[in-house]
Amino acid sequence: MSFGGVPTRHAQTLPLLRFLARNARDPLRAVEEAGRQANGELVRLNMGPFRPYLITHPDHVQHVLKTHQPNYLRTGMFWDPLGPLIGQGILSDGPGWKASRSILQPMFTARYVDSLTQRMAAIVTDLIDTVVVPGRPINIADTVSALIHPAIVRLFLGSTISDADIERLAPAYDTGVTARSIRLLLPSVPERFPLPGDRAFREAIRTIDEVVYPRIRYAKARGEHENDLVSLLCEARKGEPDMDRLIRDDMVAVHGAATETSVTALTWVWPVLDAHPEIAANVYEEIERVVGPGPVTLAHLPELTYLRMFLDELVRLYPPGWILPRTAIHADTIGGVEIPAGSTVVLSPFLTQRLPEFWERPLEFDPGRFTPENGRGRHRYAYFPFSAGPHSCLGPRLFTMEALLLVAGILCRYRPVVHTDGPVLPRLASTLRADARLSMTLVPVGRG
Repeated sequence: MSFGGVPTRHAQTLPLLRFLARNARDPLRAVEEAGRQANGELVRLNMGPFRPYLITHPDHVQHVLKTHQPNYLRTGMFWDPLGPLIGQGILSDGPGWKASRSILQPMFTARYVDSLTQRMAAIVTDLIDTVVVPGRPINIADTVSALIHPAIVRLFLGSTISDADIERLAPAYDTGVTARSIRLLLPSVPERFPLPGDRAFREAIRTIDEVVYPRIRYAKARGEHENDLVSLLCEARKGEPDMDRLIRDDMVAVHGAATETSVTALTWVWPVLDAHPEIAANVYEEIERVVGPGPVTLAHLPELTYLRMFLDELVRLYPPGWILPRTAIHADTIGGVEIPAGSTVVLSPFLTQRLPEFWERPLEFDPGRFTPENGRGRHRYAYFPFSAGPHSCLGPRLFTMEALLLVAGILCRYRPVVHTDGPVLPRLASTLRADARLSMTLVPVGRG
């Protein structure tokens, strides 16, 4: 068979269900095994009646996310189960996505994000003073969430939202992105058949809507244009049919993406530092030299070069958005393999960013691979922790700024002692999360 005269072949099928049976307690390891066996080749995954195509080679990633992006839409697997949460805005596809992107993009330009840095630094410093409890065990995920969520809400949603509502949003978002994890591996199960987590997912959406919709109504009634996300969306969407729902979808998407990406990634900072003492020593030395006892300010950020490389390597091995499914609208050919119309293709930064062909010692944590000279010549699509192409995430710069402020803000004052009996493994969710029970104790830095 061929399309447009180009010879095609059928993809090899890998038995993902068998891999899952062998790794029942660690389903993500089954995905890793499939990635290792594929080794950059385009393959199909046997998931019973559902058999998506797994795409890991950077050339094929570029084909889907850039060159032929209009043919591959964010529908079906992953997207449909999360649809009630993310709505029809910036995380959707088609006309709704284009409209939202044009409205939101100015809020994520380098100039605008840089203008927020001093304010973000003050917010993060205040939150560290309030949230961090030194000298006793604290849950890592909960602590990072308690720092990230209020920071993003205060930065983008203005000061009128109450602390009580912020405290309701954080666990609701957490539940929203984790409760339906089982549907990631069982996408052929219809919605009418309940699965574990469905009820918690619906309750999380109810909580989010109870917080967000009154905020929209307040901004509309106030009538004054302020420099926060809600006011900007109200101004941009004025007079549109279903205005409140459109604003809600963009608010939820921006808040969810900004907080979930940061919380997921920055939860990994602490077990990685614990597992690599020499790298940790380099991070500590730089922060001690650049920031001293703190607080971290805008002027410090350009000098935190090693910490920035550490964060780049962190999201190489632990990209928050580890799976990016798409649906092929029309028949296509990728790498000589025929892709019938309606097929699901699954991209995974988690797997691509571990390919030995493109990454020397791919499983080793090495910030040095992100020096400017080491980055030269690297395939553009061998590294895409925040997606790529027209649908690339709006907020990588915001993430980097927030991560530098938070990590340096904590480490200029404390040293982490992580409580773990062995390697910390990722757990299956819509984002790449560490063990939710992981804890650490923050010990004040002694400066003589």
